[in-house]
Amino acid sequence: MILRLFAALLTCGFATIAFAQQGVGWKTGPEAAAIERKVDALIGRMTLEEKVGQLHLSGRGEGFDISQVKAGRMGAVMNFVVPQEVRQVQEAVRQSRLKIPLIIGLDAVHGFSTYFPLPLGQAASWNPQLIEQAAYWTGREASAAGINWTFAPMVDMSRDPRWGRVLEGAGEDVHLASVVAAARTRGYQRGGVAASVKHFVGYGAGEAGRDYNSTWIPLSQLHDLHLPPFKAAFEAGAMTAMAAFNALNGMPATAHRGMLTDLLRGKWGFRGFVTSDFGSITELRLHGIAKDDAEAARKALLAGIDMDMMGDVFHKHLANEVKAGRVPVKALDEAVRRVLRVKYHLGLFERPDVDVAAAPSLMQTEEARKVARQAAREGVILLRNDKATLPIAPSVKSVAVIGAMAVPEDERVWTDPAGLGRRLVQPLPDALREQLPSDVAVTYEPAFTKNCGTEFKDKDAAVKAAAAADLVVAMLGEDCEFMGEGASRTDLGLPGVQQELLEALVETGKPVVLVLATGRPLVLTWADKHVAAIVQTFHGGTDGRAAIAEVLAGKANPAGRVPMSFPRSVGQIPVYYDQLPTGRPQKIRQRYESIFMDEANEALYPFGFGLSYSRFAYANPRVSREKVAMNGAAEISIDVTNQSERDGQEVVQLYVRQPVAERSRPLRQLKGFDKVFVKAGETKTVRFKLEARALGAHDDAGRYQLDPGMVEVYLGGSSLAQAKTQFEITKP
Repeated sequence: MILRLFAALLTCGFATIAFAQQGVGWKTGPEAAAIERKVDALIGRMTLEEKVGQLHLSGRGEGFDISQVKAGRMGAVMNFVVPQEVRQVQEAVRQSRLKIPLIIGLDAVHGFSTYFPLPLGQAASWNPQLIEQAAYWTGREASAAGINWTFAPMVDMSRDPRWGRVLEGAGEDVHLASVVAAARTRGYQRGGVAASVKHFVGYGAGEAGRDYNSTWIPLSQLHDLHLPPFKAAFEAGAMTAMAAFNALNGMPATAHRGMLTDLLRGKWGFRGFVTSDFGSITELRLHGIAKDDAEAARKALLAGIDMDMMGDVFHKHLANEVKAGRVPVKALDEAVRRVLRVKYHLGLFERPDVDVAAAPSLMQTEEARKVARQAAREGVILLRNDKATLPIAPSVKSVAVIGAMAVPEDERVWTDPAGLGRRLVQPLPDALREQLPSDVAVTYEPAFTKNCGTEFKDKDAAVKAAAAADLVVAMLGEDCEFMGEGASRTDLGLPGVQQELLEALVETGKPVVLVLATGRPLVLTWADKHVAAIVQTFHGGTDGRAAIAEVLAGKANPAGRVPMSFPRSVGQIPVYYDQLPTGRPQKIRQRYESIFMDEANEALYPFGFGLSYSRFAYANPRVSREKVAMNGAAEISIDVTNQSERDGQEVVQLYVRQPVAERSRPLRQLKGFDKVFVKAGETKTVRFKLEARALGAHDDAGRYQLDPGMVEVYLGGSSLAQAKTQFEITKP
């Protein structure tokens, strides 16, 4: 129903209407003080039931009771996406006694009407400004439809691609993830929707990569790896947070007072509210720490959960827990205060209802589509390009595009959790015909019945078309049930019968370009040995296939870089670049070194890696001073030359290592990056400011420690950077 209504909405006239929605964020000074007074006054007028109602989040669909809105027994709703329906719940609020506006939430993770690459694909662009713009347009479109809250960004760290939700994050590195978390937070809130940073905390470290599984994280690693992206998002102004499903070191995150109250609110000073994840309060029973929903409600609230998402637990039990004295009124009031505070800072009490007539003209605007195309273009990673197969040479006069994924399926895509299909998505064969010379014949065979690639439609026709062409472009990957939440995998090969097809295409003897659209790094060891070129994307969104065609045709120079290491086999996992040194490192690959007997240690494609149609050289690495005080900083410089005849973008990456410290430190750690455009034959000097205080680590008690000593600095185009300089950290 939602899909049909929204389709009708998009077909309305696209008149030019000024969009008046302003960005949202925390007020300061007298304005913030005035809000606190308003919150106090409003709480003083509320009944117990109305207070509990502010902590109740329900969603569109079977079981939604709009009478609860009219009675003031609901504080937020989710999954309302059609402006007319949003307007209905907004109007229902005015029938309540206090007329407290609703927060209207949605999983607008990487798009609303215009779709951008998956978050992992955005991280592959290594372009924070572009990532912020993608979030801005997502927020702006959602806000135009009446949404004021998005359940994003997801900032969970993971080194395990078996976990299906790596597609929602920024990869394996804490520095890149923190930069992306801040950029996405700023973008959403500039676009008019409050960000909800999720999932607090440790959700991405589930054992065996199995979704919802327990996590065991030492306190030092928690502070050095998992918490910094959250802190970056809160420092960027995020107004809400979402607790995680998992148990962290034996305590479910939904009831973890040490994280939700002591750290988040106490140490970090977070002023917003925390929502549970979907039904996670009642799941405290299954975790084994609550005998019934009433106890689960009590433990969650007292731990620091302010809003119950789709669990109906607060709604049914919290008032009785307060009446029985098991939940202090003060604790309830503080949770209500945090929800109301966000509503006032969002301006919901003054904001008019959604403008149903204006909404259609604000979807998929030209400006949004330009950003979507650029984000898709910069997120394309060229992993292999044997014998300069790409860009497609002038001698190629026929191209066979193979694979159902080359043509989008609008009716069913995991990445549309609200039920919205993608719109105006150009198929890859059509996009290639636009980009290639008119004398190049482009044919297409789907091979599979659906994009999932689980069964053949006509394998023989696909192989025959490939054999008749000069070049084969096979678009394969993950879709359908193979992606997203609840999609953990132990086999990271191509799903279904796609590998069988790929091998048959290679057997034709024609050069094969493998174009991947996946939600995670796959194991590509066979493909790396047998296909001519590999192009990796993480589902590029509305303009994804058009951007791929530009890269294949040479109209765009690939500039994406790997945000998460690609394993050679599942047995390597977890595989990540910033490993600690070992007492028996790999030297000559002999027994009793830290090696695998049957596989290399190194990733197939390491973090930060990506090829270009240009060639870049690094020279003259230097540091502004040889000794830097603990409270000081150094400027690091490197000369980058484009040695090719083609302009291009290079992601210049800075890594550090402290070889001797009180605690063993990683072999490499990313501490800076800059995506620069370098013309053919040009040399650019790239400079980084490196603060000494950013080079420390936490101990087993969670205390931050910076040690004096030598720091090695490596600069280059991936985590294998070779250009080296160094400086010494000294005591003040």
